[in-house]
Amino acid sequence: MGRILNPDMAEQGEKSYDWARMHMPVLCSMIETHEKSQPLKGLVLGFCLQLTKETSVLLAGAKRLGAQVVASSGNPLTTQDEIAAFLASQGVEVFAWSGQTQQEFKWCVRSVMMQKPGIVVDDGAELSILAHTDPEFVGMKILGGTEETGTGVSRITALQHTCRLRYPIIAVNNAPTKYLFDNKHGTGQSMVDGLLRATGMLVASKRVVVAGYGWVGKGVASRFAGLGARITVTEVDPVRALEACLDGFEVLP
Repeated sequence: MGRILNPDMAEQGEKSYDWARMHMPVLCSMIETHEKSQPLKGLVLGFCLQLTKETSVLLAGAKRLGAQVVASSGNPLTTQDEIAAFLASQGVEVFAWSGQTQQEFKWCVRSVMMQKPGIVVDDGAELSILAHTDPEFVGMKILGGTEETGTGVSRITALQHTCRLRYPIIAVNNAPTKYLFDNKHGTGQSMVDGLLRATGMLVASKRVVVAGYGWVGKGVASRFAGLGARITVTEVDPVRALEACLDGFEVLP
């Protein structure tokens, strides 16, 4: 079962997985603490999230804790095929490969739901939206879920406002540690990394316009400023605009 690009890439994926484990001591400690008791035994966990070396530690950990794990990619553009191969070699049922078409992406998400997960882990609310709107899955018994992104939380909140949300969902995106580590510092660094990989451009003296001064905007502005860029923040919220001004940035509507 499952569908990946190339099973022969598993050994390469294992090396990336091992490297990620070295830098995730808290998660690994939790897995080791509870592995003997097998708290997830008998549960099917459905994952729809970016399949990278970092998330592979979470999926493999769920497997070690006793769960049956099935996964698709929340973003085909970031899928690491060697990681998908490694997870498949560990008994995770994976429906993911890089460069999927939109039709293939939807098929993979549906394939996860076909395994009747009792808990769903989302990065964009794809699984939860299917569970609430697709007649094939509306009656499925789901204990609960999590949502990683602000976009996904907005989709879930829309269901809640219309009284259609039928199981509890943890909005991971609202956790202080999530938006500090991921939104501010993680995205701030990855934006710089992506730009330099794509262009090789000298950042110092360049004008960088940051649209919005939320947690992501703060991270992006601070990282580019650290490299010597001249920062302009566009922000219509008066308090956030004031904060950007106090942080030393030019602020425009």
